[in-house]
Amino acid sequence: MVKKKTVLDILDMYERNEKITMLTAYDATMAAILDEAGVDMLLVGDTMGMVVLGYPTTLPVELEDSIRATQAVARGAKSAMVIGDLPFGTFQISEEETIKNSIKLVKYGNAEVIKLEGGKERVPVIKKILDAGIPVMGHIGLTPQSIHRLGGFKVQGRTQQAANYLLEQAKVLEEAGVFSIVLEAIPWQVAKKITESINVPTIGIGAGPHCSGQVLVTYDMLGYFDFKAKFVKRYTNLKKTIIDAVQQYVKEVKSEIFPDLSHSYEMPKD
Repeated sequence: MVKKKTVLDILDMYERNEKITMLTAYDATMAAILDEAGVDMLLVGDTMGMVVLGYPTTLPVELEDSIRATQAVARGAKSAMVIGDLPFGTFQISEEETIKNSIKLVKYGNAEVIKLEGGKERVPVIKKILDAGIPVMGHIGLTPQSIHRLGGFKVQGRTQQAANYLLEQAKVLEEAGVFSIVLEAIPWQVAKKITESINVPTIGIGAGPHCSGQVLVTYDMLGYFDFKAKFVKRYTNLKKTIIDAVQQYVKEVKSEIFPDLSHSYEMPKD
């Protein structure tokens, strides 16, 4: 029987200095494939707003979107730990609202961990979520839900003052009780300093090689899109593979090659 990874397993990997892997997933089929491939954690990120739902940002994603997608991923993941991402507007209004939405994502979405963006301003709600028995993953650096304040999707922590601020935020989140922290789009030197300065795993995305683990948007690393950010390594080009296959299908249907009798049902001989 396949063993489901838990927070304790991830922390055990961290203690052994074993690198931790995380990828995004939004449906059961992809979740099952990534799970079979051996990914440690699956993040049902609000990136679904951009890569699945077609929005220009993550901001329009609703809690119901996250719940439905997390349900699907949880059905596909037999071993990997499933992390639900709180969308914009679900944790900024009040502590009560945040706890209620976190519980919904766990109770109905079957998430095993909750992720939310922000630093010290999130400490009170993080503690409340933890009091409800739900593990929390933090997220600092480039926080996509704050792009209007940040001025777009820009690298963070490039000055001494900004780097010190990120280090302070990481320490505050650790003290609040998060079991890990996503570091997004920050210089590798800053990520290295943060990783060495705290005692919980750091999961980097555009944060260099010195984090405790790494995460990528699965659609990016599989080559679904023409645009590729600097930090993305494209491990294959599925867009080309899919286009080639579909063009061949279109050609065969129009030229009456497909379907032939080998792909057709027959009446019984009697």
